[in-house]
Amino acid sequence: MLVNATRMLKEAHEGHYAVGHFNINNLEWTKAILLTAQELNSPVILGVSEGAGKYMGGFKVVVAMVKALDECLGITVPVALHLDHGTEAGVRACIEAGFTSVMFDGSALPFEENLKKTAELVKLAHDKGLSFEAEIGSIGGTEDGVTGQGEVADPEQAAAMIKTGIDFLAAGIGNIHGIYPANWTGLHFDALAKIDEVTGDVPLVLHGGTGIPDEMIKKAISGGMSKINVNTECQLVFAEATIEYCKAGKADPTAENKAKGYDPRKLLKPGFEAIKAKVKEKMELFGSVGKAD
Repeated sequence: MLVNATRMLKEAHEGHYAVGHFNINNLEWTKAILLTAQELNSPVILGVSEGAGKYMGGFKVVVAMVKALDECLGITVPVALHLDHGTEAGVRACIEAGFTSVMFDGSALPFEENLKKTAELVKLAHDKGLSFEAEIGSIGGTEDGVTGQGEVADPEQAAAMIKTGIDFLAAGIGNIHGIYPANWTGLHFDALAKIDEVTGDVPLVLHGGTGIPDEMIKKAISGGMSKINVNTECQLVFAEATIEYCKAGKADPTAENKAKGYDPRKLLKPGFEAIKAKVKEKMELFGSVGKAD
């Protein structure tokens, strides 16, 4: 059931759990995530970066695929199709393509410019019934060629940003995209407390969910984080399962290989199952299991 993310995240915020945002890259990933959400009766957010959207053939292709899978798989839990770290052009394109939720990442801009562009795009998205995410501070690491140093968000900027009418806010608290380095010092919970205090009932978003210890995730959720983004961990388990399958010789196209393990439906299945297992693990950690009613 495709919806925007506003209601599911408000309910998560009020219920002190989080909804998982899982990035998709192809049909296998999308199907694995949707089926797991349905099995666990959990709301879910399908995240699409601009790079992944281009890889899959364009935003309209993504919308068509997600809508068709949602219908054909009989998905009844709430599903939001969300643009991740969008540019202004990307936001406009996803609104037109039929996404149900968008994020404008203006964190690399001077704050006043970020604020102004966010306010313009929020109105455009809300007029079409989409939910809207903005970002302040900066998420460390690199996402689609944009590199951040992991700056901690300013609570005063958070207070100003929610006045634009955004539905949820990504506020950097030391989180990082990709694999966390050995010298990572952890999340800044003192900053989270100050940000949560000024944002009130606006749900907060934790990007870079891969590699953060479970206890920190739980503490972040109790501190106001209601949407947790996961991408790298799914990439890693998908790659590991596929590599192991190939190492075992199951994809070897020789006369002795009667099973035709090189068939993509067989070749991609271990990765598909690995993503399902990882999504289940995360939904249980985030507390969203059984919350789709």
